[in-house]
Amino acid sequence: MSEIFIRLANIKDAEQIADISRETFFQTFAPFNTKADMVLFMSEQFSKEKLIEQVSEKGNIFLLAYVNNKISGYAFLKVSTNGNISNDNAIEISRIYVKDPFIGKGVGKSLMKSAISIAKEMDKRIIWLGVWKYNQRAVLFYTSIGFEKIGEQDFLLGEDLQRDWVMQLLL
Repeated sequence: MSEIFIRLANIKDAEQIADISRETFFQTFAPFNTKADMVLFMSEQFSKEKLIEQVSEKGNIFLLAYVNNKISGYAFLKVSTNGNISNDNAIEISRIYVKDPFIGKGVGKSLMKSAISIAKEMDKRIIWLGVWKYNQRAVLFYTSIGFEKIGEQDFLLGEDLQRDWVMQLLL
């Protein structure tokens, strides 16, 4: 049986977080998008410098997951609201990325459990996220935990404007 360990990330982890981001985002979304849009998005969003900035920013929380001491994924939480969220007492799961070999092994559930625990410790009432509506594996995962679709939002991937579902879980 695999042991899953979750810890808070720090600035020294930014490069690993950037690597996981590029790897998992590319594997998940490259088949559905142009190479140019993928390259543009990943260079803007997943550079080491950008991740150092995000990890350092006050209020941002990064959780790293390990399976048998091998890094397997991460979650990125930040205090934010959305036009679909009526309560200011909310926290967003901005990203929850799991490396392909670890999908289906409980890593996503462990990251989500930790994220929900942190949200409750912060006295948040809502945890929300945006998910590409065609990413059925992710939509099913979030639905199985109790998230419900409450609206949609724009997501710019490179130069391609796409629509994400906004899902929330009331705590």
